[in-house]
Amino acid sequence: MAPESTPNHDCAFLDSVITDSRVAHAESVREQYATDASPHSGRMPDAVVWPGSTDEVAAVLAAANDRGVPVTPRSGGSGLEGNAIPSAGGIVLNTAEIEHVEVSPDDLQATVGAGVVYEDLNEQLASHGLRFAPGISSSDVATIGGMVATNASGFNAVRYGETRDHVRRLEVVTADGRVVECGSGVVKTSAGYSLKDVFVGSEGTLGVVTEVTLGLVGIPKHRRAALVTFPSRAEASRAVADAIGSALVPGAIEFIDTTALTVLNAYYDDISFEEQPTLLLELHANNSGIEEDLAFAKAICEDHGMRSWDPADEAELDDIWQARRDKYPASRAYHKEWDVALVGDVVVPISRYPEIVETVSQVSEELDLLTPCVGHAGDGNLHFTPLVDPDDEEMVERAHELNERVVRKAIDLGGSSTGEHGVGIGKRKFMTTEHGPAIELMRSIKETFDPNGILNPDKVLPDA
Repeated sequence: MAPESTPNHDCAFLDSVITDSRVAHAESVREQYATDASPHSGRMPDAVVWPGSTDEVAAVLAAANDRGVPVTPRSGGSGLEGNAIPSAGGIVLNTAEIEHVEVSPDDLQATVGAGVVYEDLNEQLASHGLRFAPGISSSDVATIGGMVATNASGFNAVRYGETRDHVRRLEVVTADGRVVECGSGVVKTSAGYSLKDVFVGSEGTLGVVTEVTLGLVGIPKHRRAALVTFPSRAEASRAVADAIGSALVPGAIEFIDTTALTVLNAYYDDISFEEQPTLLLELHANNSGIEEDLAFAKAICEDHGMRSWDPADEAELDDIWQARRDKYPASRAYHKEWDVALVGDVVVPISRYPEIVETVSQVSEELDLLTPCVGHAGDGNLHFTPLVDPDDEEMVERAHELNERVVRKAIDLGGSSTGEHGVGIGKRKFMTTEHGPAIELMRSIKETFDPNGILNPDKVLPDA
């Protein structure tokens, strides 16, 4: 489907703000930036610009703000809720060229440009025995600026936390072109309002992040892992709740349902998984105590009737994690006439994890939808990807009904409509239900930072 056209905004002024052929007006280029990795419909911007510095970002924003031209920040474009789709046209501001890295190993931190790719950063940090730890599926595409914008997290969040937990300082450009610094290069501070936490997760609606100082962790000396199968999804998810409730702190613990494993087996020629509800459990440590933790984890799984316990060595583990990362493309490739309707992303208190897993299964059965499910189970996060014939409007509607029912169930269970993908376009309608009167305070913050409403319009906050 061709991206939706938008009213034209005159962006000729950009040619005098940014030089060196880093502004594009051609339709063929603009079309490439009309969509992101999400299934949401695209929309054509009127121009694309690649500033190479904070000063250039400031110049673009000041000029756009003076003219009332919308600006959509973007870098890797790996978002799954339409976060980087230019819903109101205008300018796509791509920070991919702001990619400097300065590592301070003694302080366990690094200061990096917004366009630095997550995987590239960790490759540079590895020589210091360090890493930026959240662990995300799109590690070879997602940038640090985008991770801050959505407060991204992933496989390792159960042990190391989400992006917010590692951000010490931000350099941000506001809508009118002011450059501000929030936070500082220390582990803690009690000085004033924590503005950096306002910007983290704001998806470019309050300002454009240009530089981030991140806290780092050491690469663990020991990793142990196992694939564990269970007789039912209920037992697998209860085992997760018990493991976390018993104070076990895994490096990662992933839930993979039978349908997701069927999809992965169809995708690969050289990897085959037993098609039973499965946990991928990984432990990290710097001492021999890891063996005791592994035995403890196995005992918990046995208490929940595990069918099999298959230890994985380092080489096997890398292949297994790659397969887990490939769940989304594997789902899209499973049926040549079908595609992923949406990428579900909810999170609930860990004790309620079995309930949300069961909800997805039951609603999928009621609506006759094939819905592969995986999740960062250790922190209560669940992803579901209903497959549909995109030309079958009724089937697509059923997929959105599935999402609606699951999201509202997650909120009812004391959880959230989004664990890590952000609000973007797809979750705006749930914000009032989740936040209640606090939405009006959020609107006040938006108006303070962006009174002309140029920054990433039609994202995060629902229409008034």
